[in-house]
Amino acid sequence: MLRGARLGLGLVAALAVGACARAEPVAPPRDITIAAAALPLNPEAPDQQGVGAFAYAGGVALTSAETPRLHGLSDIAFTPDGAVVLQGDQADVVTARLVLDSSGRLTGLAEARLSALADAQGMAFDQKLEWADAEGVAILANGDRLVSFEDHDRILVYPAKGGPPRPAPMPSVAFRHNNGMEALAALPALGPDVYLTGSEDTGQTWICRLSAACVEDRQIPVPPGAGLVAATAVPAGGIAYLTRAYTPATGNQIRLLIFDAKGAQIGELALQRPLTVDNFEGVAAQARPDGRTRFYLISDDNFSGKQRTLLLAFDWTPPTR
Repeated sequence: MLRGARLGLGLVAALAVGACARAEPVAPPRDITIAAAALPLNPEAPDQQGVGAFAYAGGVALTSAETPRLHGLSDIAFTPDGAVVLQGDQADVVTARLVLDSSGRLTGLAEARLSALADAQGMAFDQKLEWADAEGVAILANGDRLVSFEDHDRILVYPAKGGPPRPAPMPSVAFRHNNGMEALAALPALGPDVYLTGSEDTGQTWICRLSAACVEDRQIPVPPGAGLVAATAVPAGGIAYLTRAYTPATGNQIRLLIFDAKGAQIGELALQRPLTVDNFEGVAAQARPDGRTRFYLISDDNFSGKQRTLLLAFDWTPPTR
C-alpha cells in the first residue's frame, strides 16, 4: 500500500472486515484520578524560572494508579469550553480540566476521563499499532475533532455530536514508515474548517480544509535526526511548530518555533539537558489575560518505564513591534 494515500473505499472495507472479526464495542468512558508531581524547570538550578522570553508557568509528572493506559500521550488540544484533550498513540483519549494555583501556575489535572477512539464502524480499534497509532489531535470551532494516524496514514473526523468518524482530506504524498502526520492543528484564523498537518521527517506542512484538498505551506527546518512532531495556532494569528531530536549522548532536544501571521519567525524555545525534558510530542497554546501566550507541552513516554508523562507550561512574551 502506498504510504500517505487517502483513506479510500478499500481501507474502509478493511476496517469493516476487522471490526466484524473483532465485534468489540468501544469501552465506555470512565473517570480516573491523575496524580501530578511538581517539577522544577531545571533540577540542577531549582530557582531558574524561565528561558529567554518564556517564563516557566509550572510543570507536572502525570501518573494514575487506576489505569495502565495513561501512557503514550502524543498531542494536546483544547475544546471550545476549555477542557484539555490528550491524545494517546494507541487510540486512548484523556479529557480533563487544568488545575492552576492562585498565581496561574499549572499544578495538575482534574475531572479526568479516559475513553477510546472508535473506528469507521464505531467499533474498537485493533490495538495493533498499524491501525491505532493516533498521533495528532485538532479541535475545530464547532467541536468536531480531527485525529491523524501514522503507519496507515490517514486523518479522521470525529463529529462533536457523536457517531462514527469519517475520512478527512490529507496530503496526496507518500510518507515514510513511522514518519507521517504527527503535526496536526486547527487554524481558526483561516476558517472554521481549516487545519494544518505536516510530515515528521521532512518538515513539509500543508493547509487543508474539510471542504477542499490540501495545499503545500511552509517547510519547517528539521536537522538530521530531528522531526516535526506537533503544531498549534497562536492566538495572534500565527503558528507554532514543535520539533524533537534524540541521541543517547545528548538526550532529548526540543524546539518550539513560533511564526507570525505573515510567516516571519518571531520566537524560539529550546529545551535540553539539564532542563526538565522528555519525549515532548504535543503542544497547545492559549491566550493569557496579560497579553502573553501560554504554551502547554505534553510528552509521550512510549509506554516505557524509562520515560515519563510530563506536562509543562510556558508563558511567552511576544517581541515588541
